[in-house]
Amino acid sequence: MPVEIARIYEEKNSHGNIRILVDGIWPRGISKEEAKLDYWLKDVAPSNDLRKWFNHDADKYEEFKERYKKELETGEQQDALEKLKKLTVKHQKNISLLYGAKDKEHNQAKVLKEILDHQKV
Repeated sequence: MPVEIARIYEEKNSHGNIRILVDGIWPRGISKEEAKLDYWLKDVAPSNDLRKWFNHDADKYEEFKERYKKELETGEQQDALEKLKKLTVKHQKNISLLYGAKDKEHNQAKVLKEILDHQKV
């Protein structure tokens, strides 16, 4: 089963999956109670510099993806990615990666999903 991704503002249709927010900034207009999160891994999110540079510009997505994957290979982001990978194995990929961005095709959750889907459980 592949990892799911969903916008945090959408209906809570996680099919019983573990709900993990992968944004570095709390999404506006949603309370912690409404979010019904199991985990918030803010350290796995892109750096502020990368996030601001990307600015959800679809034309920059491929370069964003490369830069973000490089960030995930170092420091706190690497530790957070390892934690996310362990959660993925522990829950046999029954997880939903949640994000706040409006663009469903060009965001960090999509990059993380690609990494996790290639991980063996």
